Amino acid sequence: MELWDIYDANKRRTGRTMKRDDWCLQSGEYHLSVLGVIRRPDGKFLITKRAADKAWAPGWWEVSGGAAVAGEESEDAIRREIREETGLDVSQAKGGFLFDYHRENPGKGDNYFVDVYRFEMDFEEADVHLQEEETDGYMIADLEQIREFDQQGIFLHYQSIRQAFE
Repeated sequence: MELWDIYDANKRRTGRTMKRDDWCLQSGEYHLSVLGVIRRPDGKFLITKRAADKAWAPGWWEVSGGAAVAGEESEDAIRREIREETGLDVSQAKGGFLFDYHRENPGKGDNYFVDVYRFEMDFEEADVHLQEEETDGYMIADLEQIREFDQQGIFLHYQSIRQAFE
């Protein structure tokens, strides 16, 4: 059973945890998610396609990310998520934390902070090894392709993280 830390409105751990996907958060309580944009020196980005059997946004495009587990620091969480989902190790990559944002979903118990990272590293397509449970494919995309997916309504979080692509 995966546990997530519960944070207060100031993004401090409360000392309490919640079970993964047990949407029990009250107003002023949050969990922490992370997103990582990976940019190659040629200006293109690694994006992944969500698995078709995902309950939420199946088949949509996104960048790697997920929830920080209880006790895990944000930067450790994004490195783990990227490695799990793509096989890439960003621990020596240029870049890091860019900004955060938060969302509140009143009455749904799913309030969250999102820490957004951007890493710059050179990699080949042969270096990408997808986590089959999470992804159905990937693309090395330029910004125009990503914007097009957003306009089609099939790219997760783009409006919230677009500055990470600039």
